[in-house]
Amino acid sequence: MYRVIEYLRLLERKCHIAIKKIRLTNTAPTIIASNCVGTLIYSDLKLPFYSPTINLWLEMNDFVRFAEKLEWYLEQPLREIRDDAISYPIGMLGDIKLHFRHYDSWEQAVRKWKTRSERIDLNNLFFIGCEKDGCSYETIKRFDNMPYKNKVILTKTAYPEFSSAFHIRGFEEQEEMGNLIAFRKKFLLRRYMDDFDYVAFLNGRLF
Repeated sequence: MYRVIEYLRLLERKCHIAIKKIRLTNTAPTIIASNCVGTLIYSDLKLPFYSPTINLWLEMNDFVRFAEKLEWYLEQPLREIRDDAISYPIGMLGDIKLHFRHYDSWEQAVRKWKTRSERIDLNNLFFIGCEKDGCSYETIKRFDNMPYKNKVILTKTAYPEFSSAFHIRGFEEQEEMGNLIAFRKKFLLRRYMDDFDYVAFLNGRLF
């Protein structure tokens, strides 16, 4: 019986993702994300990675600076930095630090960064931040003031004063946003980030 239930849960999840793919009309978005949320969206929707911010993360203040001067930062060379306490590659892009968390080597990280940077469509940009990794109220305010139409910051607390803030429930008692790509403890297989309709977002609808 347990196996049957698990099979049905997985089948429903596949149908849920299939419907998302059918709904998507913008099939080549450049998602600039502060962490792996963007990577997961591309993977769910079976899209090529039209962004260099794949399999890496940035502290939120670095992310906002990066987004504010995106074209300038994309022209800067990557420089490797060493940290014996960290097992994955780390690089500096100008004055911001990139944590290439899911790369095996510095050479792989640089190669993928360059390849995916060439795919960026500056006329089809979508920015996704999270209330974690050093994100303060002032960081959210600065993110909200960025001159981009398509931007969202996923937050652990509701901020009605910011049009770009979207509250993800379940982390209110924590110091920062938890793991958005984890599944909620419910019958239907839904990640925390599934609370946000990212397909509608990519299709250009305001939330």
